[in-house]
Amino acid sequence: MYVTTTIPYVNARPHLGFALEIVQADVLARHHRRRGEPVRFQTGTDDNSLKNVLAAEAEGVPVRELVDRNAAAFEALREPLELSFDSFVRTSRHPGHRAGVERIWKAVSHDLYRRSYEGLYCVGCEQFYPEGPCPDGHEAPLQRVAEENWFFRLSRYRDPLLDLIGSGRLRVEPAARRNEVLAFLRGGLDDLSVSRSAARARGWGIPVPGDPDQVVYVWWDALANYVTALEDDDHERWWVREPRKIHLVGKGVIRFHAVHWPAMLLSAGLPLPSDIVVHDYVTAGGRKISKSSGVTVDPVALVRAYGADAVRWWLLREVPRVGDADFTEERLVARADEDLANGIGNLVNRVVTMVHRFQDGHLTRPAGDAEAGGAGRDLVDVTRRAGRLVDAALEDYDFRRAVAAVQAIVEAANAYVERARPWGRPPAEREASLAVLVAACRELAVQLEPFLPSAAARVAAAVGGERLPAPRPLFPRLGR
Repeated sequence: MYVTTTIPYVNARPHLGFALEIVQADVLARHHRRRGEPVRFQTGTDDNSLKNVLAAEAEGVPVRELVDRNAAAFEALREPLELSFDSFVRTSRHPGHRAGVERIWKAVSHDLYRRSYEGLYCVGCEQFYPEGPCPDGHEAPLQRVAEENWFFRLSRYRDPLLDLIGSGRLRVEPAARRNEVLAFLRGGLDDLSVSRSAARARGWGIPVPGDPDQVVYVWWDALANYVTALEDDDHERWWVREPRKIHLVGKGVIRFHAVHWPAMLLSAGLPLPSDIVVHDYVTAGGRKISKSSGVTVDPVALVRAYGADAVRWWLLREVPRVGDADFTEERLVARADEDLANGIGNLVNRVVTMVHRFQDGHLTRPAGDAEAGGAGRDLVDVTRRAGRLVDAALEDYDFRRAVAAVQAIVEAANAYVERARPWGRPPAEREASLAVLVAACRELAVQLEPFLPSAAARVAAAVGGERLPAPRPLFPRLGR
C-alpha cells in the first residue's frame, strides 16, 4: 500500500493536530509491513504557500529561511514520535516536484481557461469564499481580491465524482464524511481558480507554464506531491500499479482531497487514490489546534516531558473515529498511567516476577499451553482473537477500536491472574497458568508493535527466550 499524510504549511512549527495524522499513517504503515506487505509511507511539507510568505514578512526574515527552518522541524518529528516514513517531500526543494506540477498542468490544459475574477479570499485556507467569515474559523478578515486567473473546469467532473464516491470505487471514510462530500457534489460544482498573480504571491511559488505572471494555486501545487514525489520506476510501482493508495486528511481539507484532487487526476488521465481517510480535530479548551489561531500544543515538548509512548497512546486511544478530541496534559497523564504503567507494565511485571519466584525465570512448559478450565481458555481465546480484531479495525481506519483490541489482552490477563491466583496452586497447575500468561504477554508485544513500537520491543524482551530477564518497570508513572 501507498499511504500518505497531507503536507502542512510551514508558517509555524508542527502542532499536535498534525501529529495525530502522521501517527495514524505510521500505524497503518507498520501494521501492513508486519503482515509482509510492501508499503511506501510518505509525508512532507507544503512550502509554496502565501501563508508562509506572510509569516516570514511578519518575522522579518527571508521566506527561504523561515520555510527551511520550519520544514526541518516537521521532518525532525521522526525520532520523537517514532515514525517510519519512507519519503519526506518538500515542495520547494524536491528535485522532481516542480517538473511534475508542470506536467500535470499541461496534461489538464484542455480543461483550463483564463478569466477575471473577484471574490473574498481567506489566506488561512488559501481559497475563495462567496461570503465571510471563514467557515474554518480563521479569525483574520477575508480579503477582497480582484485579478485575472487561470480556471479549471471542475464543473465537468461532478457526475463522474458522484459515481466514483457513491459506488465506493473511491472510498471516503468514515461514512459521515462520504455523505458530506456527496451532498456537496449534488449541490453542483463551480469552476475553480487554479492560479494566483505572481505579484500577490510575492513571486513565491511555481510559475504557471507559459505565463510567468501567474503562479500555480498552492493547493494544486500541494496535492500534486502524491504523484510528483514518485520518480521513475516508483511512479509506475506506487501510483499506476498499486491498487491501495490511501490519503489521510483532516476534515477541514476534505473537499480538496475528495473533489479537487480526483478531478485533476481524471482530467490528466491518471489513476485515482483508493481511500481518503478523514479525521476530525484535536482541540484545546474546545478550540481547534492550529498554527494560524495560535492555539497550539507542541508534540516534541510533550514527548520530552512524558515520552513517545504516552503521546502516541493518547492520540490512538482517546481520539474517536468521528468527533473532535479535547487535549489536556492531565488527560494524557491519566491515560498513560492507567493503560501503560498500571495496565501493560503491571501485567508484564507481575508475570515475569512469578516466573522468577516460582521457576527461577525459566519456562517449564511451552508458552501457550492452555490449562484445562474456562478461565485459562477465556484468556487464550481473547489473545488469539486480538490479531483479527486489530486487522478488522484498521481496515475500517478505526484506530481507537484497534488499540482497544490490544488493551483487551491486558484486561483479560489481569482478570485471569486474579481468578487463577497462580501462587496458590499446585506446581503443575501453576506452570500451566504461567505458560498461558507468558503467551498472552508475547502476543501483546506482537499486537502492540504498530501502535507503540519501542514499548512493544520492551515487552517482547521482557517475556522472550527460555529464561526471562529479571523484572523491571516498563513504563514510568507520570502522575505526581
